[in-house]
Amino acid sequence: MDIFDALTLIGGLSLFLFGMNVMGQALERRAGGQLRTLLERLTTNKLAGLLTGMAVTAVIQSSSATTVMVVGFVNSGLMTLKQAINIIMGANVGTTVTAWILSLAGIDSGNLFIQLLKPSSFTPVLALIGISFYMFCKSAKRKDTGMILLGFTTLMFGMETMSGAVAGLRDVPAFQQMFVMFRNPVLGVLAGAVLTAVIQSSSASVGILQALAVTGQVSYGAAVPIIMGQNIGTCVTAMLSSVGANKNAKRAALVHLSFNTIGTAVWLTAFCLFRAFLHPALLDEPASRLGIAVAHSVFNVLCTLLILPLSGFLERLVTALVPDAKQPEVFEELDERLFATPSIALERCHAVASDMAQTAVAALKEALSSLRGDTPELSASIREKEDRTDHYEDILGTYLVTLSARQIGAADSREAAKLLKLIGDFERIADHAVNILESAEELKKKEIRFTESAAGELATISRAVSHILDLSLAAFLRNDLSAAARVEPLEQVIDRLKEELRTRHILRMQKGNCTIDAGFTWLDLLTDLERTADHCSNIAGCVIDAAHDTMNLHQSLREVRNGSEEFKEQYREYRRKYALD
Repeated sequence: MDIFDALTLIGGLSLFLFGMNVMGQALERRAGGQLRTLLERLTTNKLAGLLTGMAVTAVIQSSSATTVMVVGFVNSGLMTLKQAINIIMGANVGTTVTAWILSLAGIDSGNLFIQLLKPSSFTPVLALIGISFYMFCKSAKRKDTGMILLGFTTLMFGMETMSGAVAGLRDVPAFQQMFVMFRNPVLGVLAGAVLTAVIQSSSASVGILQALAVTGQVSYGAAVPIIMGQNIGTCVTAMLSSVGANKNAKRAALVHLSFNTIGTAVWLTAFCLFRAFLHPALLDEPASRLGIAVAHSVFNVLCTLLILPLSGFLERLVTALVPDAKQPEVFEELDERLFATPSIALERCHAVASDMAQTAVAALKEALSSLRGDTPELSASIREKEDRTDHYEDILGTYLVTLSARQIGAADSREAAKLLKLIGDFERIADHAVNILESAEELKKKEIRFTESAAGELATISRAVSHILDLSLAAFLRNDLSAAARVEPLEQVIDRLKEELRTRHILRMQKGNCTIDAGFTWLDLLTDLERTADHCSNIAGCVIDAAHDTMNLHQSLREVRNGSEEFKEQYREYRRKYALD
């Protein structure tokens, strides 16, 4: 092997790792909705968790990425430690899919049909389809499909390049001696662990081992311990991701390490005993790509069968190793570890935004209650909710901007843009809640009382604002287009109510029925109520825009106002419902 073969090997390895990364990212974008569905079906049932871990890892082609994602879920309170254990076990089995795909490169037969299964036969066709989809299709899903095919083609081309570069090593004595040395199980485990820890992907390290197998110098006796070590090395990624996380997230990462370490220790012992007493000739045979894939799958399945019944023990073990803190556990609302799976990170953003929306609406409704009688407890609750919405706006805005800068699907990009628009409206609703509270406090402090007619009018517009808050919240939380469509006619009614109430106030002042101080507070209240309705209109309009794949809010609102007989009928209905005496 000369310097040119070494350069070819480096190039092949680079293409292999790049292709695996591109394919995994594109698969995640393409299957983002399905990943969210899988997570929604999570239960404490062991089998369900195991199958979920297998499915997610088979999709994104990386057990490390799945485990990092799980650490993020636990850190955010989305998943319990018990659920995480089952997912991690499933991930170890799911990652074996990659080795089976790579083993196709080792097919060697004169049969035409079998030859067609060899990647070198069909990857040129996949590359052509992939580049056509990527360059000429406008659909984001088809572009992602193109990237999946191109990533797979690059991966397989890199695999073939590595295999060709190392083929000459079969006659190098030093290379032969290296793999004779790895027949020592401990050294084999260490080699596999170090290689996988460096490249942070067990799938990639198995692929490298399969590429080296073409030299004929990698025996099954050397390959099996290396495969076992790869399972330990892949834990490095999750352990690093748990730095700075809460106790349960650290435990989830430790579950991954404990599971793989215990499984390796038990089955390595069994392997050594098997070899020492039975001396099977198979262990001296040169390993094939297919044989390595089989060994990888069998080992991971055996580890899962061993530990799955002991998941309760594993939970108690990591709890003992990472004991509970004296203070209650604090979950991180938005965890950057979820960036590994953007669609799920976005789902978490939506959950936090939903909490923000409900908090803002609750604050405004409490503020309306304060007009009927303010208490210190009510004031504290409203201000606490306003502080919480400010916090949500800060973390969501930063998180969504960072997430949007990553490679995400078109649907996810639109959802991120929608949330970025909406969080500002929810934050402003909470601000208006504090403004209304301050007006209520001023009325109480100055002992100002509205006239009976003014109090009745305030109750009418307050009911209308409470109604529009409910409609806009339902529109956002449930993506309810029917509720969203009913917001704008009610907002128009509230605008008209405000003008009528201002006119009535002026008439009362002219008759001497209302004081100047009461008048200033009255106008402030009307302004806050009307602007709250405006923000509700923005929220509903944004929901409608997102449903129609547009983000032109003003155009949508104009179409609603100028349009249908249904709008006019709803407007008349609200006019009757909130008519002034």
